[in-house]
This record gives sequence, C-alpha cells and structure tokens, in this order.
Amino acid sequence: MSGARPRQRLTGSCHCGAVQFAITTDFPELTTCDCSICARKNALMVKVHESDFELLAGDDALTEYRFHTMTARHFFCSTCGIYPFHRKRVTPDFVGINVFCLDDFDPAGIPVRATIGKGMD
Repeated sequence: MSGARPRQRLTGSCHCGAVQFAITTDFPELTTCDCSICARKNALMVKVHESDFELLAGDDALTEYRFHTMTARHFFCSTCGIYPFHRKRVTPDFVGINVFCLDDFDPAGIPVRATIGKGMD
C-alpha cells in the first residue's frame, strides 16, 4: 500500500489568481499523461471526484478547450493562460487537478503513475 496521506482540503489558483478552487483529497497517487496536450503542458495531476472540487472564483475567466473525441474538457485561465484543471475523458465525473497550481503543496513522496493517453481511441 502506498501510504496515502490523510484527506485534506487545499486551495489553488492560476498564476494571476483570477481562477481559484479548492479540492479535498488524500493524494493516493499523482499522474502524468503522454497525450498530445498533456505532454505539451507537462502537468502533474491528482484525480478528485467532482464532489471534492469547488470552483471558488473565476468561472468567467475560464476558457475551455476540447479536441479529438471532444469529451475531455481542458480549462485555462483566459488572462494568464495557466491550466489549473480538466474534466476527465474516461471518468467525466472526476477532475484532473494540476498540482503545481495548489497553494503550499509539495508532491515529494507521492507515487507518480504514467498514464497512456497517446494510444486512446
């Protein structure tokens, strides 16, 4: 067993602070993805259920991008361009959070799993 952390609530934001959010998770693992967009944005993500995600501010500042099957919904701040989160393709009731957007968060010691997005139909 990976020794998951206790559940905690953390806040995060884009670079300019227009988009602000909170999540609750125990960080069982972090993921990377090799699909064409994830490889370019180089994010390290944690998956949380939509009930553990709260958009605190910035709904009007978000720009949405979809491609390929048009299922996954990638969100970016329209002011600073940062990717804070996305709605997942395979599990659309989950949100993939860019952990580098979390306040005072250190990902050290959390297992990282590489996911294969490039080969998805």
